[in-house]
Amino acid sequence: MICFNMRTLPVSFLLLLSVWSVCEWADSRKIRQKRAWIIDSFSIEEEHPGPFPYILDKITIDTFYLLNFELHGQGVNKEPKNILSIKDTGEIIVHGKVDYEKDPKVLFLKFEAKNKSTNIVNTRLGLDIKILDINDHAPKFNKEIYEETVDESHAQGKDVLTVQATDADDSETNNGTFSFTIKSVIPKTDNAEFYIQQKNQTGTIYFKGCLDYEKAQKYTVLVEAKDKGEKIQLSSTSTVIINISDNNNNLPEFSGKTGPGRVKEREAGVEVLRLQVTDRDVRGSKAWKAKYIIYGDTKEIFKIETDPVTNEGILTVVKPMDYEEQTYQNLSISVQNEIPYYSCKIQRKVPNAAWELDQIAPNSDKSVTHLYNSIPVTIYVEDVNDPPVFIPPVKHIPVTENIDVGTSLTTFTAKDMDGSYANTFTFIKGEDIDGWITVDAKTGHVSTAKILDRESPFVLDDTYTVKLYAVDEGVPPMTGTGTLVIHLIDQNDNVPILEVNTVSICQDKEPTMVNITAVDLDFPPYGSPFYYELLGDVKDKWRLEPDHGTMVGLVKEDKVFSGHHVLQIKISDQQGFYSIQNLTVKVCDCSLTPNCHGKMVSNARMGSVAIWMLVLSVLTAMCFMSLLITCKTGKKMSPMFEESYSNLMKSNTESPGTDCSVTYKGQQAVSQDPPPVYSDQQFSDQQFSQSIYKISSIRKSSFRTMRSYKTNASYSGKNLAFLINQKLLALQTRDDQHVIYKPHCYADEGQPMDNGELDAISIPEDDFQPEMLRNLDSKFSKLATISRPDLMRR
Repeated sequence: MICFNMRTLPVSFLLLLSVWSVCEWADSRKIRQKRAWIIDSFSIEEEHPGPFPYILDKITIDTFYLLNFELHGQGVNKEPKNILSIKDTGEIIVHGKVDYEKDPKVLFLKFEAKNKSTNIVNTRLGLDIKILDINDHAPKFNKEIYEETVDESHAQGKDVLTVQATDADDSETNNGTFSFTIKSVIPKTDNAEFYIQQKNQTGTIYFKGCLDYEKAQKYTVLVEAKDKGEKIQLSSTSTVIINISDNNNNLPEFSGKTGPGRVKEREAGVEVLRLQVTDRDVRGSKAWKAKYIIYGDTKEIFKIETDPVTNEGILTVVKPMDYEEQTYQNLSISVQNEIPYYSCKIQRKVPNAAWELDQIAPNSDKSVTHLYNSIPVTIYVEDVNDPPVFIPPVKHIPVTENIDVGTSLTTFTAKDMDGSYANTFTFIKGEDIDGWITVDAKTGHVSTAKILDRESPFVLDDTYTVKLYAVDEGVPPMTGTGTLVIHLIDQNDNVPILEVNTVSICQDKEPTMVNITAVDLDFPPYGSPFYYELLGDVKDKWRLEPDHGTMVGLVKEDKVFSGHHVLQIKISDQQGFYSIQNLTVKVCDCSLTPNCHGKMVSNARMGSVAIWMLVLSVLTAMCFMSLLITCKTGKKMSPMFEESYSNLMKSNTESPGTDCSVTYKGQQAVSQDPPPVYSDQQFSDQQFSQSIYKISSIRKSSFRTMRSYKTNASYSGKNLAFLINQKLLALQTRDDQHVIYKPHCYADEGQPMDNGELDAISIPEDDFQPEMLRNLDSKFSKLATISRPDLMRR
């Protein structure tokens, strides 16, 4: 039988005992052993102070055999190892401490009792030892320091921060249960009271009252977590830092103003005043930065900006002011901040409840406009010398071109707008590109200084613009500007001329045609369409089809042979005002040389030296013509026409036929000299110079008692370019003579020629005139009678 000596121990254990009993009867028969289990409990307290080793308990077995005791499992040969052992006497020995938080809460072991003689296990049992927890751990916060930033407008009763702690002791006992408390708040202010509410292992911090950045920018709160141990209570603390950010709970207040408080009239962009304010909010923050508003500035003459460094309000004039209209301006300027105003005031502190507050939330509907500070401001206007003002500033005058020099156009009027200055004005002509007008310095009367020409290159859309100035005698002198816009009415003072006076046409058995075009600088009804008429002996040779329009067709009949032909064309505008133009026509045989007229132009080239020589010749000719145009100005000339423009008056020129005068017949302008017909070589030099001269003469004739051709820089420039093109084409035509007609082999010497073909020879018609003999010697008359008796009989 196995026996246990039970004694009272500070621990409890569970003992499972299996006992085998062997009994022998008197007849020496063996009875089978029986196994018995005995269950009891043991316990070990963690962190036992010792000394070690010490006896936990003793196991006693009543048996007839000598036994060996053994322990196996946790605390012996399994973790935590070497904590327990057993002696042969059955005493359980404890060799070290156990930790409830680290080691298993129950140690599971196996106990065996073996027969020393046979080494047969006599007894086996399971032994469980429970480890008892003690309060050896204080609650521990997740962080040693918590930190949070809240705005001073943070509402009471709204959570600020949450802390968390844990306890390693048994949470089912008081050793592992703890509570939070606020041990201290630094600084301690009368405007806020902090408290903490716990839920399980977390605690949330709140406050009552109003946060105020000006009273405390930071709060340091010490929070304690303390357990409820029975023998001893353990605790720990954590520091909570609550930073307060400034909000706009202080309105800016005006503290002064600097600056002249006055502005000169007509000045803009001038700083006139600086307003100073004070604000107890954090410097540089949006709660500190001032925002100014102007009241009473209905014309938006002023603007106010905030100096980012000093927070001053800078008042500036942005639109000129007129002393004659107002001598001062009253304004009201208010100031607020960039973010909405916030206010919180404590009305009553209620124990164990939220305090009663008087609040203005940042985005509340409650109006705070009446709380903003404002200041009255008066800005004075200083009178200065104003410039004269033209009345009206722009004048539009319709004028017919070619009016006489000195014709009155208008009179400008200027006014002095000053109230304290009395000035007189001097009128001065400003921008007058072509020098068309003069202005009286005292009266402002404007008249023409030269013939007005609608075709002038300085005329834009039939208008010519002049600037006039009125300068007063103030200090400093001021200038006003007026504008004269002259609207020019067109006159029929230009004749139509050919756009190109040299054309080419192919020789053909059938009539061929080339287009010719005329231009006129005048507008309708003084310009196109034109009437064309061929002069001279052109019957059955040349005709126009049609003869009316801007561009008409010149038709060559089959009787005209190859060569150069000069035709006279009379071109009239719709009012019958005409000119007689010479048209050079080059007729070439295109069957022998295809596109001969085209090749004539493309093959001809002028070198740079020839071009410069041509330009120099033109300039020399123009200078020479300017001298010829005087036409012996020393002689007194009588008027050439009557006022009716219908009768030819007696001219007092030295000899009829001079090239410098143009006579008029009715509404038509005709040159007195009949236009000569030139040979090819003569046209290249003589006609070119004479054409420039005649056109220049026509353009330079004055409109005195009747309409005249006028000088026009643009028109002359166009004609000069036109005549240069004529000259170039004449040179090309001359050079092209050697290109078109290439040598042709008709037959070799000594051989008969089959179907020989010769170039057509053009023989000009007989233009012999018997009247010419009257100016010849008698010998020539006799020779003519012998040679052409048929003509002499006419």
